[in-house]
Amino acid sequence: MTYTMFYQDDLDQAMRFGDVVRGYILTNAILEKPSWETQLGDYAVNISSPQFSVIMTPCCSIEDKTIILTPLIQVYPTFLDNPYLVEDLTRANRIMSAQQTVPPYVWEGLAGGEKQRRLANGVTYAFINLFVYDRHNSLPEYTLYRKRGENIVINYYMIDFKNLYKVHCDKIISPTNSPLESKHLQLSVETREELRVKLARYYSRVPQEDQLVEI
Repeated sequence: MTYTMFYQDDLDQAMRFGDVVRGYILTNAILEKPSWETQLGDYAVNISSPQFSVIMTPCCSIEDKTIILTPLIQVYPTFLDNPYLVEDLTRANRIMSAQQTVPPYVWEGLAGGEKQRRLANGVTYAFINLFVYDRHNSLPEYTLYRKRGENIVINYYMIDFKNLYKVHCDKIISPTNSPLESKHLQLSVETREELRVKLARYYSRVPQEDQLVEI
């Protein structure tokens, strides 16, 4: 079964923001500390080859042999402790009320003042840096091992906005002149807009100290 509301059945002959792709290698440097001195400090280079990645470059900026990717990763087992999310894990992509953000046993255990603080925030993104990808028959299943309840086999996945990689590939010239054979799934227009809005919200948050200056 294909979940067509989340994904587009027919793939465009172009790379698009939010596409699920495969075949890319991701690298990042791991530093002990910044090396502003003459002698280079301890460092390592981490190399990974995830089965699937997601394009985070806006469609119109896919060019110049460069693209931004993030690995498609397994969802958190704790999502399944929350009845509101169990009904549809893609709800984590949207704003929700304070009580919907945590399992009932967590909400009941909160002190009164903490409950009021959360309620005062109104509906908001509880998982601001995460975006869940819906099930699809071409995505492999895996087992979530849970501390509460039975282990569950699932094929929801997610991406983390904190986990971005710049990749250089000679074949990426433009959205249409790219290795389209690496394209695996494409979001629907509605889902891509949902991802775009949430990513923009993630980067547009104003820290409390700046809010005080603005006042």
